Amino acid sequence: QTQLVESGGGLVQAGGSLTLSCAASGRTFNNYAMGWFRRAPGKERDTVAVINWSGGDTYYADSVKGRFTISRDNAKNTVYLQMNSLKPEDTAVYTCAAHRGLGLDIRTLSPADYSSWGQGTQVTVSS
Repeated sequence: QTQLVESGGGLVQAGGSLTLSCAASGRTFNNYAMGWFRRAPGKERDTVAVINWSGGDTYYADSVKGRFTISRDNAKNTVYLQMNSLKPEDTAVYTCAAHRGLGLDIRTLSPADYSSWGQGTQVTVSS
């Protein structure tokens, strides 16, 4: 099972930017679709962004479209989430997850489809 470690969270003012990283163990990182998820206090976990194994296909939640960018570097076993124009409502614990699969429609994935999860990193956006 792939182990995932997130980094890059922190406290930022509204309108600011942060970049999250998720480093994966193992030698088959490019067999996995990767997703970023977030959970705010008292709320359900939401899908934020997903990227397929090659980086050629991405999906974004409507709430972050145009502000966040997911990318990956398969040579470094790392997936990134660039977050711009942050809003207080973006405050949450952000977690990355991996789903093993090639040639799939990443829009059909639900959180239950992901087999490996990181511990999460806190992002706090002050107003």
